[in-house]
Amino acid sequence: MKKIICFAHELGTIMYVGGILSHIVIGAIFSGGTAQTIATVYTYKLESAYILILPGLAIKIVSDLISFFVFGERAWWMRIKLLATAFLTVNAFVFLVPMMPELLQLATDSIPDVHLNEDFHILESKEAIIGMSNIIPLALEMTMGAFRPKLTRRERVNAR
Repeated sequence: MKKIICFAHELGTIMYVGGILSHIVIGAIFSGGTAQTIATVYTYKLESAYILILPGLAIKIVSDLISFFVFGERAWWMRIKLLATAFLTVNAFVFLVPMMPELLQLATDSIPDVHLNEDFHILESKEAIIGMSNIIPLALEMTMGAFRPKLTRRERVNAR
């Protein structure tokens, strides 16, 4: 059962991180596009968030909680991992996901003018800053899960 949970966690990580990376790549490739192109990009971003990013995050959360509560994984690396995941979850559900439909609507509203309006650019800059704030917690969460460091003296002594 533990191997299945670990596999699910890996799958969730691939979905979550892969979805985020695809957002970055498609945004970089089409950043100078017309309002129509950007509306298409944000349609993709919104759908991939619902199909990849949010389900991947949910799988990661559930598998970590099972490891914590069912398998009793209480080491400090897991606690830090859960804290970083909580930050990522709040950022996703409170800030980033609610911005996506708004950005799509602003891009769609700009199509008749061909160029994106100022409101779009302001909100997109805010989205970029909030998205960048995920870098350290995501790297920390993935590092803790991959290396499972013995962070306290007690953990190091018990590992011998």
